[in-house]
Amino acid sequence: MKKTPSSTLQLLRLPFSFFLMPVYWFALSQVVDRDWPRAVLIFIILHALVYPASNGYNSYMDRDTTPIGGLAHPLQPTRQLFWVTLAMDGVALALASIIGAYFVAGLAVYILASRAYSYRGIRLKKYPFIGWLTVISCQGALVFFLVFVGSHHPAAVTESIAEAPYEAMIACSLLLGGFYPLTQVYQHDADRQDGVRTLSMVLGYRGSFVFTGLVYGAAFLLLFHYFLFSYLELKEFFVLATCMLPVVVYYFVWAVKVWRDPAQASYTNTMRMNLLASACTNAAFIAVLVVGS
Repeated sequence: MKKTPSSTLQLLRLPFSFFLMPVYWFALSQVVDRDWPRAVLIFIILHALVYPASNGYNSYMDRDTTPIGGLAHPLQPTRQLFWVTLAMDGVALALASIIGAYFVAGLAVYILASRAYSYRGIRLKKYPFIGWLTVISCQGALVFFLVFVGSHHPAAVTESIAEAPYEAMIACSLLLGGFYPLTQVYQHDADRQDGVRTLSMVLGYRGSFVFTGLVYGAAFLLLFHYFLFSYLELKEFFVLATCMLPVVVYYFVWAVKVWRDPAQASYTNTMRMNLLASACTNAAFIAVLVVGS
């Protein structure tokens, strides 16, 4: 495939940020006294800079020739992509300084972990459990914490750090962790050829679905406990559960298909699940934000 600079924009996969957006909405919904300008700035830093830069760096290292998340036909990267990702990270960290030193530090941890996940010299992604833990802890708990604390007024930062809802942070990581193996089921062959052993490969097709069901179940039990005993409000939990019903239905339908025919664990079906789950989860946490306001 011919290498062209036009691949840079494609491989940043800007629309992919939609899949990671639910964590932001959930964290923001738990902030009582929001500083909206800071919240908007955090949204831009994460979804327009940090996440795309991470996608681009991963593509630069992987040089995929088969479908990847959000791209059925990825182009080959050029050196331009590498420099663009560095520039985007630099801008993100500069803007993060407006929020505070703690936000810069947390964002730096996220960026470094993302690079260690993809970088050929470290390649955390080739270790199934370490790679899985890296993804869910950074994209889940860490991002939740940064959004939650950063969206408070500056005078309340110290108090918000002490009052961060760690139960909700863990639940976010579990939601991501349960779903993550299903995002990998279609690329076992490509990962094997690249020397990567994902959690989905360890679990197998059926095991990936069982794992997702168990971890998702644990996440929702934790959310139920959080909303009932910590947040002292159950209506938000029922809003969340209602919005997630289409995802549960699709999950079981798809699981039955894969159980009968592993070929159903395809890129097309995975992206359908990704899109549905992201749309429903975004809608759910935006609804929680609105209901709780």
